[in-house]
Amino acid sequence: MKKAKKLILISLIVGLSSQISIGLMNSDFRISAAVIFFEAFLIYYEDLKIIPLGILSGTTVYIFRLISYYLMNGSISNVIFSYQLEIVFYIFYAIIFSILTKNRSKKNLNYLFLIMVFSDFTGNLLEVILRNLTTDSLSPSKIGFTLLIVSIVRSAIVWLILNGIKYYGLLIVKEEHENRYKKLLWLTSQLKTEMYWIEKNMDNIEEIMSKSYKLYEKIKNDIDRETWEEGALNIARDVHEIKKENHLIFRGLKSITEKELEDKGMNIKDIINILAETMRREIKEIGKGIELELSINYNFYTSKHYYLMSILRNLVMNSMDAIPKSNKDGKITIEQGIKGDMCFFKISDNGSGIGDEELIDIFSPGFSTKINYDTGEINRGLGLSIVQYIVEEQLKGNLKVSSALGKGTLFEINIPRKILEESNHEDLYS
Repeated sequence: MKKAKKLILISLIVGLSSQISIGLMNSDFRISAAVIFFEAFLIYYEDLKIIPLGILSGTTVYIFRLISYYLMNGSISNVIFSYQLEIVFYIFYAIIFSILTKNRSKKNLNYLFLIMVFSDFTGNLLEVILRNLTTDSLSPSKIGFTLLIVSIVRSAIVWLILNGIKYYGLLIVKEEHENRYKKLLWLTSQLKTEMYWIEKNMDNIEEIMSKSYKLYEKIKNDIDRETWEEGALNIARDVHEIKKENHLIFRGLKSITEKELEDKGMNIKDIINILAETMRREIKEIGKGIELELSINYNFYTSKHYYLMSILRNLVMNSMDAIPKSNKDGKITIEQGIKGDMCFFKISDNGSGIGDEELIDIFSPGFSTKINYDTGEINRGLGLSIVQYIVEEQLKGNLKVSSALGKGTLFEINIPRKILEESNHEDLYS
């Protein structure tokens, strides 16, 4: 329904813009600005059905021409057939454009410029030939060069407009990214402050544990009875102090995260692109030969961007760890799209994989297959349990994993669209 409305609206704009035109050689054949709008919309909105848009645009141009002629002359009987040939141009243009852009991305504007020139020129040439055979005495050979110049000029205007939109969009995105990185830096500095208190409390806890063990030894061996009461009181007092400090830490972290989570949402495309940019820097930093491939099939606006970033970052980091440095053809793929009322994410890698026995416990807190054999340090194993908690508890989705030793791992996430998508931002993905 949305796409139908978009088609109708665009065709009406094309029809209105057809009133800006000039005639050639005392003929009903006219060169108009409508083609500029038609071409621009055709390229800017990649989801448009090209041939239906051509038919609809040609029809609206025809109707608007008839209305305009009637208002000026009081009759349309002598132009009804002649103006119908306008429809031929738009249909033929759409067919050529559709054939030449089939299975090709519309991101290469230089290539599209050549297609626009060719489609415009051949569409006009066919219209002139038909007019020459029917109503007008236009000679294709005499007017051919003029048509080529007109095609180049109109296509050049569209090329300039679309490039302007493209670079303006890049500047806006860059500015948004910079603002978010500044925010992230500020957030990190605040978290560092809270971490100081956490580290301080860890030292205090170690001290309390030592005091508790000493008191236990005294009680066990029934010695220094007169110090038991004071020792227990000191331990209780220290625990109370730690409890107070932990409460302050919790309040500090809560205020930081709640403030950040009130931040406006983001486009899912931007979330994944920011993640990819960060992960590529991380891959370079650790010196692994890993290719990161993105497939974003459905763009939408969401206020759950912090949740999604946390989920995707954890899974991509897992995949990076699973690909050994010896694998020079490492690859991680992030695929996103929709199936019915669910939004899906697939994160796959061609790393070392996980065995069936380990796969059972993969989401258990503390479970980890990541061991640094040089230091003996084991990863704390909270990443996947956090991912599962966010997906299933916070976003009401589901998470599946499949893996094979030596072949790689695939994580599949499904989250209800009604949880992720913002209904008041439909224009971003319509």
